[in-house]
Amino acid sequence: MPPLAQLEFVMKPSIVLYKSLPADLRERLEQHFTVHAFNGLQPENRDELRQALQQAEGIIGSGGKIDEAFLQQAPKLRAASTVSVGYDNFDVEALNAHNVLLMHTPTVLTETVADTIMSLVLATARRVVEVAERVKAGEWRGSIGPDWFGVDVHHKTIGILGMGRIGLALAQRAHFGFGMPVLYNARRTHEEAEQRFNARRCDLDTLLAESDFVCITLPLTEQTFHMIGRDQLAKMKKSGILINAGRGPVVDEQALIEALQNGVIHAAGLDVFEKEPLPANSPLLSMPNVVALPHIGSATHETRYGMAACAVDNLIAALTGTVKENCVNPQLLRK
Repeated sequence: MPPLAQLEFVMKPSIVLYKSLPADLRERLEQHFTVHAFNGLQPENRDELRQALQQAEGIIGSGGKIDEAFLQQAPKLRAASTVSVGYDNFDVEALNAHNVLLMHTPTVLTETVADTIMSLVLATARRVVEVAERVKAGEWRGSIGPDWFGVDVHHKTIGILGMGRIGLALAQRAHFGFGMPVLYNARRTHEEAEQRFNARRCDLDTLLAESDFVCITLPLTEQTFHMIGRDQLAKMKKSGILINAGRGPVVDEQALIEALQNGVIHAAGLDVFEKEPLPANSPLLSMPNVVALPHIGSATHETRYGMAACAVDNLIAALTGTVKENCVNPQLLRK
């Protein structure tokens, strides 16, 4: 055994974990870090959390507001890893000011979210939830009539707001699976979408007017907040169906409620809302032409595990100086 003077004691970096993880991923974190675990960033955790944040070099979890006030409590923080692709609950400017890397999981959930959007297209068009409930209620007593009918999906026009990874995966399903013409609205021309799916880039008004299904895959930013409001809904076809699996506040929810009540548009399929969970008194819950899901876009066992694993790897990379991808503010890496 070497003399004590030759022993080097290296303390692991301290991190705050504020989301439950599978045991193997928790163990992976503990191999690299001293982990202080909390059940979310709840007020009842305030005192213990504040103490842990004083030494934390990294945080990992989802939910909760990470802003200037939070960062003031974490003077040693170097990296934040969110178990999500969206990061609208993070104040990126504040993170930049404190030189804190923000990591997210943009690639893991692409196919699963695209599946969810396509399921909303089918469920709203064919009234799947509504007629299934009528069957369970004993209303199916003979051959069904037109009051049970839905509308076709195949060969209808799909309009996609945003042509990122999820938009591209959705376009693939629509084009090859259902023979749907694809329109899209994005900041830049997407050559792959145009070459593979014959997608056509157009302005928002044209997309709204020509699409049978308007599908939102956008993140929430200052530019996208209430991007779809009363005026935009009025430009849709009366037979049009709005699908939102991006972020709730991209749509003016009150305007959507009025449009559905007044027959301005035909139906809506929603996985996200302005306030979540959706309040029990929301008019959306009593409308038969609305399919409302509890923000399940990425909620499969396989994908949620993949997201958590990616977030763990992201935090390890951020705190060991090996970041190659998934960084929201990579300009900090160049400092």
